[in-house]
Amino acid sequence: MKLNDYTTLGRTGLRVSPLCLGAMGFGNGWGWGADEKLSFEMINLFLESGGNFIDVADGYQMGQSEEIVGKYVAERKLRDRVAIATKFTFGAEPGNPNAGGNGRKNIYRALEGSLGRLKTDFIDLYYLHSWDIVTPVEEVISTLTDLVREGKIRYIGLSDTPAWYFTRAQTLAEEGGLERVATLQLEYSLAERNIEREHIPAAQELGIGLCPWSPLAGGLLSGKYKREGNTGKGEGRLTMPNPIFNKFNEHNWRVVDVLLEVAKQVGKSPAQVALNWLSTQPGVTSIILGATKTTQLADNLGSLDFTIPAELRNRLNEVGAPEPVHPYNFYESSMQSRLSGGVTVQQWKRGYVYKGAIAPPAEKKATAGEK
Repeated sequence: MKLNDYTTLGRTGLRVSPLCLGAMGFGNGWGWGADEKLSFEMINLFLESGGNFIDVADGYQMGQSEEIVGKYVAERKLRDRVAIATKFTFGAEPGNPNAGGNGRKNIYRALEGSLGRLKTDFIDLYYLHSWDIVTPVEEVISTLTDLVREGKIRYIGLSDTPAWYFTRAQTLAEEGGLERVATLQLEYSLAERNIEREHIPAAQELGIGLCPWSPLAGGLLSGKYKREGNTGKGEGRLTMPNPIFNKFNEHNWRVVDVLLEVAKQVGKSPAQVALNWLSTQPGVTSIILGATKTTQLADNLGSLDFTIPAELRNRLNEVGAPEPVHPYNFYESSMQSRLSGGVTVQQWKRGYVYKGAIAPPAEKKATAGEK
């Protein structure tokens, strides 16, 4: 696979590269991140390498990320070439409850702000950034449908929502003639695979693409952090006091140990192996790269042009597989055999249940002789 081996975004006609440039680190509104010059260098490298998909959000770096992306694209007249995704949900004004969330009032407010910062008349992919618990899904989908029909956005996506929520959204859209969800954006990596239980199977069933964020678990899978007792040390965001960045645990260190061994055997960097594994997982459309350095991005872009040998991929599959807790333990092969009278039944779907997780069809073929 190459960066310019474009694929459609879910069940749409929008073609995007298998790697997406995440712009959360463009700007320094949060006290860290790449300045405009460095951000431009990374965008340039990404586009020259064949990428065409950039992901940002209205709140990243206090709006600076959208401004940098918008300035780069506008100055070089690349709007028709680049597919831009941005998001709404997070509050923009302290004390104002309607300047955040997923209600219709805030969606319109947030979109107008993003259009201005991105210097564009439309957004290619507009995401709900996070479930806000209170706004009815009917309001969200009807509002986003109106925006598509007004020409202000082209496609819609959902990020960080429960599986039941996006499933209901897609069902309402299908039955009511509303705009369908094109893609999901969720955390997914060798170290965080819980969405394999329900989100990925549901997305495949409903024709929704998946754009994983934090594919390197905040940098943990790059190998730059070292275990130190019950925690870890190294330079990067994982040392910040933020629960989202709390990746130092026994499960993840086991994953890192196996990843480092596999990377050594295939002669690739740990980050390249982790991204390669993720890019070939069922349902994945485009992986969001969160690079803040040109050298880091260049290394990440080299993650597509090799194949992990089956026996090494099996090791990666095994070490990070989600535990088959209830009710998923009812779906393992031993229980399925009881349901079908001991007769093996093949699924037609692209993915299948693998010890409580989803594994690619190649794995199914590899184990077919073990019946």
